[in-house]
Amino acid sequence: MATEGRSVESASAPVSETLESAGFVQLLARADGDALAASGLLARALVDRDTPFQVSVGRTVTARTERAHAREPAADDVTVAIGAIDADVTRLDVTDRPATLAALDCVRDLGSTPDPVLALAGLVAADIAPGAGESEWVLETAKDRGLVARRPGVAVPTADPVDGIAHSTRLLGPWSGDIDATREALAGLDIAVDDPEALEADDHRTIGSAVALDVVGAEEAPATAAETVQRALHPYTTPEHAVETVGGYADVLEATARLEPGTGAALAMGHAAHEPALAAWREYGRRAHTALEEASTSRYNGLFVVEIDDGPVEAVGRLAAAFRSPEPVVLVVSDTDGGTGEAALVTQHDDALGATVERIARALGDERNVNAEYDIGHRRGYLRYDTIEEPSTIVETVRELL
Repeated sequence: MATEGRSVESASAPVSETLESAGFVQLLARADGDALAASGLLARALVDRDTPFQVSVGRTVTARTERAHAREPAADDVTVAIGAIDADVTRLDVTDRPATLAALDCVRDLGSTPDPVLALAGLVAADIAPGAGESEWVLETAKDRGLVARRPGVAVPTADPVDGIAHSTRLLGPWSGDIDATREALAGLDIAVDDPEALEADDHRTIGSAVALDVVGAEEAPATAAETVQRALHPYTTPEHAVETVGGYADVLEATARLEPGTGAALAMGHAAHEPALAAWREYGRRAHTALEEASTSRYNGLFVVEIDDGPVEAVGRLAAAFRSPEPVVLVVSDTDGGTGEAALVTQHDDALGATVERIARALGDERNVNAEYDIGHRRGYLRYDTIEEPSTIVETVRELL
């Protein structure tokens, strides 16, 4: 079983110094939007230096570790992990800071100019508001270069608000996952939603207000829903980018990192991959909302359990934690095809889950004789394991160790 602290932390030596002399770089990224953005920032800097590289996205700590060990490196080869790994390689990020911020430091040290729109999207994926804290200079750079502009409305990746709102995994309303229901809801606003280019600021403001009311007005919506929906309103648009807003870009990075990582990596590296990326995002959003709509739920002290037949467990967990859970921690459990199961833990607050998720994976192996792999990220944990007879096995193990 892998442990989080065995890789070489970036604090031990600047990653930029390691990359300066590299003949080839293998980037091993965690499967989320923050890590994907970080890999794209580093990859673009390596292109500037004419340094050959390869980007791989690993779904679990074990998967990244195996990829690190699979190659016979040359003397000047370097492997950089973005996420926990059980291998003696350079680690870009640390657990209490977004990988995107670490990548920005590295890229600037290498003398390259990072793409501020990609960086902002990675930070939003890590739950950092654009311009907050260390990212203030990133937002100001993007604004000074005319790469972002604020407007009313909703942070979605498409100019078409019907398409964007229906498939967003940053929103949850009665129309989520259903494009016809979304069109019908917006049609009642007396706005020409079928002609996105004709939409003016007041139209976007009306759409944003209607969406927010639907989200927070749901009978099951907890207090966290109002705070979360605010992050998806009044977005930064990206006039020069194929994806419509920074928040929408973050949503696409999250979706592709888990559903089609090769497409997501290509998008983050600046290739013309936005159409297949948007297609993956639509599928990801549709599946997440369908799974949550059809889920069965149960509530324990401090834990809200969501059982689904199939679907992206982390997206379902994030939606449930933000918009449905009366408890601070959400557990999503899914049995998938092919003899494996998946689970996700998501917290409503900035609680560290890394050690807990690793203990759960160990307990499944040691006490339940279940082969389990795991991964951790900001406010979330992921488990993939051999199918077990009863989902209650996962629930009981989590309750014991949470």
